[in-house]
Order: sequence, then structure tokens, then C-alpha cells
Amino acid sequence: MTASELQVDINSDMGEGFGAYKLGDDAAILDIVSSANVACGFHAGDPEIMAVTFSMA
Repeated sequence: MTASELQVDINSDMGEGFGAYKLGDDAAILDIVSSANVACGFHAGDPEIMAVTFSMA
């Protein structure tokens, strides 16, 4: 494999805020990453933040 054939996946955890507590600038990060892990509400995130993050992605 040559250097020109290599690909890098830039990944980030997103949508981890809860209610009034916003963590990170998800919209800005989405412009940079090639994939994202969106919180599903168990340890982080809430339904509204998850919906907004999904709609931006």
C-alpha cells in the first residue's frame, strides 16, 4: 500500500450535553470529522440534543 492509498478517519464523540449543559461545539466539529459517535442517552445526551445532532449530521 502506498502513501497515496492511505485513508484516515477523523472521528469524534458528539451530542453529549444534557439539557442546558452543552458540551462542545458539535456543529463546528461536524465540519472537520469524517465520522461521529452520537450519544444515545445512557451515559450522556438527551432526546433533544440527540435529535439536533442527528439533523446536523
